[in-house]
Amino acid sequence: MKIAVLKERADGETRVAATPETVKKFIGLGNEVALEEGAGATASITDEAFAEAGAILGDAAATVKDADIVLGVQAPEAALLAGAKPGAWVAALFDPFQQGERVEVYAKAGLEALSMEFMPRITRAQSMDVLSSQSNLAGYKAVLAAADEYGRAFPMMMTAAGTVQAARCFVMGVGVAGLQAIATAKRLGAQVSATDVRPETAEQITSLGAKAVFAEGLEAAGEGGYAAELTDEQKAKQAELVSEHIAKQDLVITTALIPGRKAPVLVTDAQIATMKPGSVIFDLAVAQGGNVEGSKPDEVVVKHGVKVMGFSNTPAHLAADASALFARNHFNFLSAFWDKEAGKPQLDEEIGDAIRLTKGGEVVNARLKG
Repeated sequence: MKIAVLKERADGETRVAATPETVKKFIGLGNEVALEEGAGATASITDEAFAEAGAILGDAAATVKDADIVLGVQAPEAALLAGAKPGAWVAALFDPFQQGERVEVYAKAGLEALSMEFMPRITRAQSMDVLSSQSNLAGYKAVLAAADEYGRAFPMMMTAAGTVQAARCFVMGVGVAGLQAIATAKRLGAQVSATDVRPETAEQITSLGAKAVFAEGLEAAGEGGYAAELTDEQKAKQAELVSEHIAKQDLVITTALIPGRKAPVLVTDAQIATMKPGSVIFDLAVAQGGNVEGSKPDEVVVKHGVKVMGFSNTPAHLAADASALFARNHFNFLSAFWDKEAGKPQLDEEIGDAIRLTKGGEVVNARLKG
C-alpha cells in the first residue's frame, strides 16, 4: 500500500497528518509512505527527519501518484488527488455538514472519503478520535491565550506591598476542551467555576477542584457525549444563571458545540456589559458561529471594556503537539483494522459506516443523507 501525505493548504493550517514516528510505524506494517516536500515545516518537522524515518519526499503530483490512502488534517481539494488510485481512501477532517459540495466532488471523483470528525464516541475508538485529541490542546491553549490578554495575574500573591487577588475563571461547556480549560486555569492559580447543560458533568468539574454551577432542572444530554440543543424555556433558565454568575468573573472560556449546527449563543452583549472592564472572554466556538455575541475569528473585539477573542483554528497554534496527536490518531485508526494477509485495512460496519462519506461514486453516509 502507498500512503500519501500532502502539505496542508487551508488558511492558517500549520498541522501535518504524519510525523516521523507514524511514518516508521506505517512502514513497519509493510507500506510505502510518500510526503510532499515541506509538509511538516510549519509543525517544526524537517524533510530530513521524514526522510530518515523512511518517507519518500517529492512534489504534490509525485506524492499522490498511485496512492492507496491519503492522510490529511483538513481534506485536500479533490483536484490534487487526480493521480491517486481509483477508490483511494482519504482520511481527514471534511466538515461534512458545512462543506457538502466538497463531499459531492469527492463522490464524483470516485474517492472514498473518511471523515475523522465522524468517529463514533465509543471506548474502542478513543485512540482514533481526532476531535478529542485536538480539543484537549484547544482547551489548554484557550486559557493560555486568555491569560496573556488578561492584564492581571492569575494566582493570589501575598507580597510586602499587599495582596493580589486570584483571578476568577468561568468555563462554559464541560466537554474535552472544557475539562482541560478547567485544569489549566486551576494550575495557573485561578478560582475556577464551570457549567454545562448535562448534570452528569458536575462530578467531573468538582474532581478538578472547580465549583459546579447549574441551573435547577436543566438537562440537555445529546448523542455521543455532546449536549443537545436547549428548548426556549431551558435557554431562559441558563441565561438567568449566566447573568448572575458572569458579572463576577475575570475570565470566561466558552466551548459549546452541537454537531452539524451553528454554535449556540451562551453570552449576550447585555451579559458582557455586566462584566468588569479588563475582563477577557475566549470563544472556542468562534469558527462555528460563536458562543459569544459579537465574537470574530482571530480578532480581539473590545465590548464594554471587555476583550472578546477566539481563534479560527486553535489547535494550529500548538502545531507540533497537535500534529503528533493527530498523526497517532490516524495510525491508531488504520492499524486497528489492518489485515496482515490482505496487506491493507478492512473497516468494520460500526466505525466504517460512521465515518465513510462517499464510496462507488455516491454519498453513502446516513447522517448526510438524512
